[in-house]
Amino acid sequence: MWNRGKALELGCNTVPIAMIEFQFFNDCPNADATLQNLKAVMRELDIAEHQLKISVVPDIDSAKRLNFQGSPSILINRMDIYTGEEPTGFSYACRLYEFDEEQTGVIPAGFIRKKMAK
Repeated sequence: MWNRGKALELGCNTVPIAMIEFQFFNDCPNADATLQNLKAVMRELDIAEHQLKISVVPDIDSAKRLNFQGSPSILINRMDIYTGEEPTGFSYACRLYEFDEEQTGVIPAGFIRKKMAK
């Protein structure tokens, strides 16, 4: 089920948001903050919570099977919110992002909002 025409901008394409997946492993120091940012943006944009799937990636075998990119990751319609691409390969490690020329493990609410509000 798509939500009221909300869409994700991926490159030059805009697609309706059908499923949001939050992937992480236990003890990730950045998972809670990123998940709270994601949920806050979903509330702001009136995106139903049932569209969010939270997936714990417990081990390397699961990471391989899921093409897990590292913890935390957000996928929208199976596309990575940060790269705009479907994940390939895998990484079972903490994930680092670059925003405003600074590295962080937390995906900021502003970035999530920008990607999901289109």
